[in-house]
Amino acid sequence: MAMIDQVDSAALHLKRRIALAASHHAGAVSPRARPLRQIAEEVPVALTYNGLSHVVMMATPQDLEDLALGFSLTEGTIAGEHELLDIEVKPAFRGMTVEMTVTYERFAALLSRRRNLVGRTGCGLCGVESLDQIRFGGEVAGTGPTVAGDAIRRAVAGLPGLQALRKRDHAVHAAGWASIGGEVVLLREDVGRHNALDKLIGAMATQGADPAQGFALITSRCSYEMVQKAVAAGIGVLIAMSAPTQLALDVAAEAGLTLAAWARGDRWTICTHPHRIRGA
Repeated sequence: MAMIDQVDSAALHLKRRIALAASHHAGAVSPRARPLRQIAEEVPVALTYNGLSHVVMMATPQDLEDLALGFSLTEGTIAGEHELLDIEVKPAFRGMTVEMTVTYERFAALLSRRRNLVGRTGCGLCGVESLDQIRFGGEVAGTGPTVAGDAIRRAVAGLPGLQALRKRDHAVHAAGWASIGGEVVLLREDVGRHNALDKLIGAMATQGADPAQGFALITSRCSYEMVQKAVAAGIGVLIAMSAPTQLALDVAAEAGLTLAAWARGDRWTICTHPHRIRGA
């Protein structure tokens, strides 16, 4: 299991570096150095439980408490925010560490099923022991709302204007939570699409957002683990601005999640459980 050693390096966190480069225009290279646009940050983030390092992932070093809480909930490490007793973000060598303290029962359960996990930035199956672990049975926890097409249009149109990091560096994904009326009330961004959704789910838990009173949007490709995280959070409707994978559709159909994809402007495709979207 990867481990990040802590060092006294508080200045590392969120310090941005502006690169310098020669100017290139119309085939000619000028030696004049000029600042480039701001670059997205991506650092190793280690999550520890009760002093035990569990996972290291590459993430944008913002909203890390939300990331840690959301990851803990969607991975089933804890069943609710009340089981997270303490959390502290600390600078570490070349990255960050998020130290969490969970209840004794949850930590014992974690030890009994601990797996070699290296973050879900690739295939999303790292450390999974059997195919049964990626399938779901029954309905989503909570039936989810019925969402009007106008609300989806409003949320899809409003989301880009709230993406502060995207405006700055054009290199991050976003996950948003919208009210029944389509107002985006929570948004989180990260270089990792799974991280962005975990951050959103963590923020929803912290702020007491009711999954039955809104719907989620993601700007990224909708792979199966994005569906898995939405289901774990009790979300009933997930809107993806990009394409889904076939496994994502299979898992969403089995889990009872309403998934709409290719959402751009006033057009989208309802892929599973269309009864929760009306007036599309």
